[in-house]
Amino acid sequence: MSRPKPLSGFPEFLPAQRIVEQRVLDALADTFELHGFGSIETRALEPMAQLARKGEIDKEVYVVRRLHAERHGGGSDADELGLHFDLTVPFARYVLENSGHLNFPFRRYQIQKVWRGERPQEGRYREFLQADIDVVGQAVLADHHDVEVALVILEALERLHTEFGLPPVLMRVNNRRLAEGFYRGLGIDDHLAVLQRVDKLDKIGPDAVRELLTGELGLSVEVADRCLELATISAPDESFVDRVRALGVSNELLDEGLEQLAAVVRAGAAAAPGRIVADLKIARGLDYYTGTVYETELAGLEHLGSICSGGRYDSLASDGRTSYPGVGLSIGVTRILVPLLSKGLLTASRSVPTCVLVAVDSEETRGEADAVAARLRARGIPTEVAPKADRFGKQIRYADRRGIPFVWFSSGEVKDIRSGDQIPADPDQWRPPAEDLIPKVSA
Repeated sequence: MSRPKPLSGFPEFLPAQRIVEQRVLDALADTFELHGFGSIETRALEPMAQLARKGEIDKEVYVVRRLHAERHGGGSDADELGLHFDLTVPFARYVLENSGHLNFPFRRYQIQKVWRGERPQEGRYREFLQADIDVVGQAVLADHHDVEVALVILEALERLHTEFGLPPVLMRVNNRRLAEGFYRGLGIDDHLAVLQRVDKLDKIGPDAVRELLTGELGLSVEVADRCLELATISAPDESFVDRVRALGVSNELLDEGLEQLAAVVRAGAAAAPGRIVADLKIARGLDYYTGTVYETELAGLEHLGSICSGGRYDSLASDGRTSYPGVGLSIGVTRILVPLLSKGLLTASRSVPTCVLVAVDSEETRGEADAVAARLRARGIPTEVAPKADRFGKQIRYADRRGIPFVWFSSGEVKDIRSGDQIPADPDQWRPPAEDLIPKVSA
């Protein structure tokens, strides 16, 4: 059999890279749980009708069918299933199905793979891991949760920066109510159409956006320019409010949006200085966002686009009697890690969790080596036993190739193979230095 070719867009990690990923995921989960978010997992498949209902993503969905479905009668289009392209749509379904068993406001985090049929490129993959948090209410959800989820995510991403050396982030925030109110104050009815064009500002520039607003939407040049003026406002503090007011547009929805966005920026600047900015061109493409929206970039890797996005949605989930508004953000874990790992910008100190290799004198005494290893493991020290009773030099080289820092000998001595130091040790008392107990992750 010839060597298989990798599938483009489906990244797989080597053991040392996987250690980095696991440490990052553990740090994220730990931060989320410190804030009271509980973990859930949803199924991989959802009905296509549900997946295609939320935003313009139907072309990106992987459709799943049984191999012999047609042979055995097939099924209707209503039975067609697809792999979820994000975690928000399946979460909305989960809330509706389990609303009678959940306590609201419901706080959840979810770390799970998603699939999109996109053209693979750096930062964009067909199978990738996301880490989401959401707070969902029953009928109502207080505005302060828009502030809370931003602070939790900023804390989590700052922890990745300080503990592992990931680049710092900049979170850009806007508010759909602010934008809608501004557009309505200008006499524009189809605010979503304007948002979709303004969202392209960074990619195609102001002249091209103006042409879209006037040519496709029929806005006057004057009104289009006012929309562009709003989109160019950005500030790391509440000064953006006065700049919007200076544009002379009045609308009640605009006032609500300004107040909500100011609260997010004010709290974010206090908790994580330099990590958050109001940016009024941020729109987010999916149609279920109704309030605060968030996008986040890695410093120095802005070309990757947003690595953490989300927003407020007031009507994503509804059973016809009760609506379940929510707010949340999603971290693109794979989008962050694959470029950093492939370029060697983020590494683990070894490729295995093992801290100690117990040498074997002979196969007849392997049981004694196993017993020593068991005593070390009982004290939380990751330990393995040498696979062969080779000469000690070969066993040491085996440990060195795997990055294992210590070798334990039947003489009751342990050797640090990096420094050559060898000391007497008791498996019920000895401990490695804290920095050697588990692999370190660093930039």
